Formats: sequence, structure tokens, C-alpha cells
Amino acid sequence: MSLRQVYIVAAKRTPFGTFGGKLRSLSAAELGGLASKAVLSSLPANTPISSTIMGNVLQTDTAGAYLARHIGHRAGLPFEVPALTVNRLCGSGFQSVINGVHEILLGESEIVLAGGAENMSKAPYVVDGDKTRWGTRYGVDLKMEDSLSAVLVDQYPSPTPMGITSENLASKYNITREQCDEFALLSQQRYAKAASQGIFEREIIPVEVKGKKGPETVSVDEHPRPQSTAESLAKLKPVFKRDGGVTTAGNASGINDGAAAIIVASEEAVNKYGLTPLARIVSWQSSGVDPSIMGIGPVPAIQGALKRANLGLDQMDLIEVNEAFAAQYLAVEKELGLDRSKTNRNGGAIAIGHPLGASGARILTHLTHELHRTNSKLAVGSACIGGGQGIAVVLERV
Repeated sequence: MSLRQVYIVAAKRTPFGTFGGKLRSLSAAELGGLASKAVLSSLPANTPISSTIMGNVLQTDTAGAYLARHIGHRAGLPFEVPALTVNRLCGSGFQSVINGVHEILLGESEIVLAGGAENMSKAPYVVDGDKTRWGTRYGVDLKMEDSLSAVLVDQYPSPTPMGITSENLASKYNITREQCDEFALLSQQRYAKAASQGIFEREIIPVEVKGKKGPETVSVDEHPRPQSTAESLAKLKPVFKRDGGVTTAGNASGINDGAAAIIVASEEAVNKYGLTPLARIVSWQSSGVDPSIMGIGPVPAIQGALKRANLGLDQMDLIEVNEAFAAQYLAVEKELGLDRSKTNRNGGAIAIGHPLGASGARILTHLTHELHRTNSKLAVGSACIGGGQGIAVVLERV
């Protein structure tokens, strides 16, 4: 039995807000609902959606457990459309699309609303329920924990902050602080150039928020620092490894809020409902790696996705590797022999930011539009994943 063809037919995202920035008051469900409503409005009227699948990592408010379901409600989908929230950490936005493809290939769905949403600014402070619900003895202090800080440390097999995994890669691949800062500056410069050319306008939807003087519209990413220079980056101190460390606040991705939504559809649905296919989903791969160097995850994932499609890296016109850390990106670049002129051409997460569950969908959204803008044929998007994984998806322009 031959596999059905599955296509991306619409893709949009919100601007990405800074930590504690203009989007901080909007829940992940609200952000996801806005992005989803935008992609749905681009479809022909009465196009039926079979399923909603959304990626999310941090359940930062009381609606978090209902995330995908609430996004579907906010987007105006009928109650009969089921919903699923998926969590493959930093790969969740990719995974939601892959799960949607799975449903279509199995004949369970025809058109799926996928994507990812995250509000990291809302991450709560928590107290262990085992110590509070069942009583605490006299003299025992209850520890209030920052859930955001805690989740960025992989606790098994031993506590390892994500930033330390980037330092481990820097040591393994002989990556210097200067190289990290140089790449971070390139990411900022590439983003600034692309933004000045209006490249992101085709993917970003405006979001209305409450400003100090009334309603305010946010239509651009908040996190980029176009004023960055080699000198300003060099002044920043290493965060995770004080003596000889390479990772700083300037050459790592941000902590951000945002959402992205993608409609995937079967070939039969495309023809039946008059949808416009933008990109064919060619192949995908998730892979496991040593958690202590989790950032190398895109290497086996990209290799696996390309092998499944019988394609070579040299055939890719566009490549995206999520920039969790500059050292992490550079390790992947070295291992794969990436052509930097093809890779993250409009900047990456160091400039744009990394709202965990949304980033994969952001990358696929960007690649879908870039394939058409540049008249390119093939692209691969990827991300490393905390805990030691990688994920990649190959697209072909239609």
C-alpha cells in the first residue's frame, strides 16, 4: 500500500514576545487560538477540520491541561472536533505536525489543525504537593520553586542544566567563545535584514494586547537585538560555566511567549475542498542522543529524515536548525558540514526567541513561506530536544 500525500495548506504565527514582555498576559491557549483562527480564516469557508493537535511544554496556567481543546474552541471549531496536546519538549511543535500526518496516513483524519503554543512568562512558582497536601512537620521549611528554572534542568541521570549541555558540546567540538559570539551576531544581523525586507510579514499575524495607554497591536517579534555588536556580546559573562565557559545571555536563545498554527491536509481533501497546497511533507525523524550533549540531536534526526526520503543534505535548498545555543548550533554545523549560506538564512532562535512548544511549528511555518518566496524546492527543519533527542521534518514546495 502506497502512503497518501500530505500537504501544508496554511501556516501562520504570532509575534514572539520577550520574557515578561507585551504578550506575557496572554495564555498559551489565547496565543494558540489567535494563530489558529488566522490559519483557519485563510481556508475556503466551511472547510471541515478533523482534529486539533497542539504542542506545549509548560502548563503555566490552569487551562494548560486543556490546551489543544481550548485552542480549538477559541478558533471557533465545532465541539465535535477532538483535540490532543503533545509534549516532546523543544520538538513539540514539530511533533504536532507529525502526529497530524500520522492521523491522515491512518485514515483517521483528513484535515488537521496543528502547531504549538507557549507562555513562558506565566511559569508559576510551585511547592511540592507531597509536602503541602498531606501536612508538614513543625520546623520544616516549604521550598518555593521556580518551575521555569527547574524545568530547564534535566534531572536524570544527574541534574544537568540545558546550558551545561551546550558547554559540553563546546568542549567536545573545540568551539570557542569568539565563534559563539560571531554566530550570535550573524543571527541578529540576518534577522534584522530579513525584517527590514518584510520577509516575516507573510507569516506573522498582529496581536492586540492591553497597553499602558489602551489597546496596542504587536506585529513584530520583541526579542531581536539589532543593536548587538561584537563588542557588546564580548562583554557578557558566561552563565553556566564561569571559568572558560562560552555560553552567555547573548549567544543563547531567549525565554519567550508565542504560538504558531499549521493546517495539514490529505491530497484527497486538498482536491475535494479546493485547498491550496504550499508544501508536501516528505519525511520526518525523531532520534535519541546522550542527554549530556542533547544539542547534537538534530544530526541523527536530519540524517534519518533524509535517508527515509532517499535524499542528500546537498539537495536541501533551505535548512533550519533551532538555535538553542550558539555552541549547540555550531556543533551540529561541524558534524553535518552544513552550508551556512543555506542554513538559518533569516536568523534563528538566538534572535527570534524559543517559546518551547511553538518553535518547531514556527520553523515549519517559516520554511513553508520561504520555499515559495525564494522559489526553492526542498527544505529541512530541525531542533534539539532537552533530555537528549532531536527531530527533523523535510518539506518540498508545491
